[in-house]
Amino acid sequence: MSLQIASIAQNCKVLRLPSVGAQFASLAEEAAQRKHSHLHYLEALLQSEMEDRERRSIELRMKEAHLPRVKTLEEFDFAQSPHIPAARIRALAEGGYLERAEPVLLVGDPGTGKSHLATGLAIAACRQRKRVRFTTAAALVNQLVEAQREQSLSRMLARWSRVELIVIDELGYVPLAEVAAELLFQVIAERAEKAAIIVTTNLPFSEWPQVFTNARLCKAVLDRLTDQAHIIETGSESYRFRRTLRKKTKE
Repeated sequence: MSLQIASIAQNCKVLRLPSVGAQFASLAEEAAQRKHSHLHYLEALLQSEMEDRERRSIELRMKEAHLPRVKTLEEFDFAQSPHIPAARIRALAEGGYLERAEPVLLVGDPGTGKSHLATGLAIAACRQRKRVRFTTAAALVNQLVEAQREQSLSRMLARWSRVELIVIDELGYVPLAEVAAELLFQVIAERAEKAAIIVTTNLPFSEWPQVFTNARLCKAVLDRLTDQAHIIETGSESYRFRRTLRKKTKE
């Protein structure tokens, strides 16, 4: 029997069935004890392999997304931010906006949960096996400027275009030089009606000229991002500040 087990384990390794290789013996013993049929045993074995592959696929998507931290929507305390439409956020998490290539804009002051919500939606997309990439506006602009300097901008833009969901965090914290703004616009414009994008910003739209100082470019950016967009305002009261106050009160 040990030779048979070793042979099956080796075959699973060659066939790249790690979960089957790890569980076929224990599941066979369980099937014998419960007097399950051969088909029931095979179904359980294959189901285990499918679940393991899905788990590893999601882990890979999350790793490739370059998330700054893992914060899920399940962890977001909507009760502490009742003005944020929880039902609407959960509906977005189902992924319809991804299929329809619709932008999501999270607008609010620092500390109001924008980045957490954006990260949660990114994780939800990873769970649906979408190609996701999370970046700050400043980091993306720096990459684009460097690529242009090294004459590799076309390749970089092509890589970004293959991502099914881009999350651009913290747009508006730093004014952009005109060249940088134009490069960022290229990424945004390329996705219009083709692929989804999530943007978090601390500025109301009326103040975006502070970031995109070229009036015509600013109008073009807003036109692309707001068309068919889901615009969610997270408010002005800092959740982080309120959390700190609660902790001090308990001390």
